[in-house]
Amino acid sequence: SKGGAPKSFPVSLMFNFATTKSLVCGVGSSRSIPELCAKLGSKRPLIVTDEGLMKLGLLDFMSSSVSSTTIFSGVTPDPTEENVKDALEVARMQGCDGVVGFGGGSSLDVAKVVAYLASSPSTDTPDFKSMYGVDRLVGSRLPLIQVPTTAGTGSEVTPISILTNASKLKQGVVSPTLLPDYAVLDGNLTLTVPPATTAHTGVDAMVHAIEAYTTAIKKNPLSDLCALEALRILTSNIDACVTSGASSPSARNEMLYGSALAGMAFANAPVGGVHALAYPLGGMFGVPHGLSCSLMLPAVMEFNAGEGECAEMYVRIGREMFPGSGVDTAEGVLEEVIRMIERLGLPRKLKEVGVEEGDVERMADESMKQVRLLPNNPRELGRDDAVSIYN
Repeated sequence: SKGGAPKSFPVSLMFNFATTKSLVCGVGSSRSIPELCAKLGSKRPLIVTDEGLMKLGLLDFMSSSVSSTTIFSGVTPDPTEENVKDALEVARMQGCDGVVGFGGGSSLDVAKVVAYLASSPSTDTPDFKSMYGVDRLVGSRLPLIQVPTTAGTGSEVTPISILTNASKLKQGVVSPTLLPDYAVLDGNLTLTVPPATTAHTGVDAMVHAIEAYTTAIKKNPLSDLCALEALRILTSNIDACVTSGASSPSARNEMLYGSALAGMAFANAPVGGVHALAYPLGGMFGVPHGLSCSLMLPAVMEFNAGEGECAEMYVRIGREMFPGSGVDTAEGVLEEVIRMIERLGLPRKLKEVGVEEGDVERMADESMKQVRLLPNNPRELGRDDAVSIYN
């Protein structure tokens, strides 16, 4: 692929770094959620989750600890505007005065927007179009606690909520208002996550760190530190979690910590081409987000490595991800990334998730709609480049 002009990569000397106010980390830390609700003055919290977690009984302790807990369990993968409307209706009907997001990135993203919308006395239908974009929220939100049950999205430490609209297009609400009061990282909550999901959500977290470190916009010293440490932690623990995850709560907790660090990185130094090209896989084919990112990572890395300074950054990343491997070229790092993805048992080809050759043109069109993400890519990425990458 020809690609466009390379971009320069100044590490900002003047920068802003924002994240969740407080992190509560450690195996068993989720038992502190009732106490945290009380600290925030929330007596009638709404818990936003999905049906699968309800069946596992992971929330039973909340019902016995907080007398006026309301649970909304209707969140779906790649959450929709309808999910938010339904949860908001429950919050308004029950007079909820706080929100706890409990689950994967989908539940956490819905919880953020519900906490914002439910703080308003208005009973109008939400105007999502006015919310999509950067810094378009006005006003405050209800107290918000985020509790991830997968190590991947980092949503618990980001000011971003990704929703799918009626046209199957993924769009982002980005505002500091969405940063929660507490993020609770408890490895016990991830012990039941299946190996395949553990693998692709873990790679998703790595993508966050990789793209934050190589971003063309807002790259800064703190996000770099978070990204590199995240990659060291994630690659050191993912194999143990995939192969013997149910008996490795400490490794699971490390993965949650690494995912949170990666979230802090990309919340302040935004992601680019991998995510832009991954979103159509979720919107058009229902491919889980982490798996979409895993599928796109090698091809986008190969494309970006054509820009000299990005290639150098890939070598720096490789030292954290694959210590002792001796890789000293971007090509070598890419080979190690591919080897890791294959070792984790994840698919490598788009056809393995239902994509056919005739779908590529439309996918390229959809990827170009990600105008929030594409400018962040370290190498200019146009429609023809997207077609080449997908192929």
